[in-house]
Amino acid sequence: MIFSFLSQMVTSLILVCIGFILLFTVAVLLLRYWVHRRSKYLLPHLKVSQKGDTIVTVGFFHPYCNAGGGGERVLWVAVRALQQRYPNVRCVVYTGDTYTSGQKILEKAKQRFNIVLPKPVEFVFLKQRPWVEAKKYPVFTLLGQSLGSIILGFEALFSYVPDIYIDSMGYAFTIPLFRYFGGCKVGCYVHYPTISTDMLERVSQREATFNNSFFVSRSALFTNIKLIYYRLFAALYGLAGKRSDFIMVNSTWTFDHIKSLWQAGDRTVIVYPPCDVTEFIKIPLNHTSGNELLNIISIAQFRPEKDHQLQIKSFYEFLMKHTPPERMRYHLLLVGSCRDENDLNRVEMLQALCEELKIKDYVDFKLNVSFQKLMDLMASSVIGLHTMQDEHFGIGVVELMASGTVVLAHNSGGPMLDIVTPYNGHKTGYLANDVTSYADAMETIFKLSDEEKLKIRTNARQSVTRFSESEFEHGFLAVIDPAIKTVS
Repeated sequence: MIFSFLSQMVTSLILVCIGFILLFTVAVLLLRYWVHRRSKYLLPHLKVSQKGDTIVTVGFFHPYCNAGGGGERVLWVAVRALQQRYPNVRCVVYTGDTYTSGQKILEKAKQRFNIVLPKPVEFVFLKQRPWVEAKKYPVFTLLGQSLGSIILGFEALFSYVPDIYIDSMGYAFTIPLFRYFGGCKVGCYVHYPTISTDMLERVSQREATFNNSFFVSRSALFTNIKLIYYRLFAALYGLAGKRSDFIMVNSTWTFDHIKSLWQAGDRTVIVYPPCDVTEFIKIPLNHTSGNELLNIISIAQFRPEKDHQLQIKSFYEFLMKHTPPERMRYHLLLVGSCRDENDLNRVEMLQALCEELKIKDYVDFKLNVSFQKLMDLMASSVIGLHTMQDEHFGIGVVELMASGTVVLAHNSGGPMLDIVTPYNGHKTGYLANDVTSYADAMETIFKLSDEEKLKIRTNARQSVTRFSESEFEHGFLAVIDPAIKTVS
């Protein structure tokens, strides 16, 4: 009797599961059909070129394509590489920059990056971008932005269905949409993971950082709640990202985290971002020889994660090793931009710290300087300083190395694993991780002879060829070529 009852229960459960799977499958197929029908009205679908080749459409999801940052350089170099290699490829960019036009976006790409595309690009302008902005979600920001990206992703999908979809800005939750509802080949270029195992570790260790407030870190209850939230989010993030057919990441650090979270190491490849150092390598390598002033330059936005406090405190400890007359030779140049009022307030706090340590005469704040002024400041500096922990790559570090400064970077992330590494068997710079190690490294570098510094600078400048546009193009095309051949 009991056996019969259990048998009926199991049979019913199996039938319910089969019914659910069938219902879900039908819903997906119907939605995919509706998506394809609707999208045809927004952009014409061309299938064959004038030469008779099958046209392959590659769509880049980049809601902030007009921002002018390193991620946008990756986007436009990737588009140019596709257009130059494949005459039958049509590129579409999904953007939320509705305040401008496609022509002006391309003009800015030319002005900012000196990138001219050989063929036109089509833009799909998305109106739902506010759903992915952090300010909309004062709490549960990661989850809110990710769910918001699904709304934005559906708008993109309803507007146009490409043959190949590439998320080039880190919105992994859009990948399943285009795979299952759009029927596309899907991939991504990951600049940094939305969540990382390092973030989980810091919360677990109750370490107060810019993304783990003191209020949370001091409470066991709130720490455990945040850990549960982070772990659930990491699981969802992994499920979404794993749907990719191909995955490109910008560094070894990002590779390790994405491999751990997405469990798709067989489809994940490191493709270093394209760094334009053309102007920086024009600075003479022996530019600081014989200078009376010995400058240390930091180039970074005044954001909390850049850790300017560590720079100031390290410089203070370094100065305290010298007599007052000797200290006058050394200056710390803090060069960066301010995005908003919060950044300006942060600058005032840093200036107050310099006052408190009585080193304000040795620290110069240079805000929003021109490119030529930036070049002049680099040319006057001996050390290029970087203090951000777990920098996913570090384009700024590459630029400092190209300019001829002796780089002193944080012993973590991209600088440690990819950039400030031995090249041709020789040193390319120095690494540190706290006030004392930074101060000691500054002392070491300034004590080097001109010949020793020149050797490090020369080797460092030669090493940055690993991060050129041509190297990026080669890696990017090698990854996407199989996908294009599959759909063409």
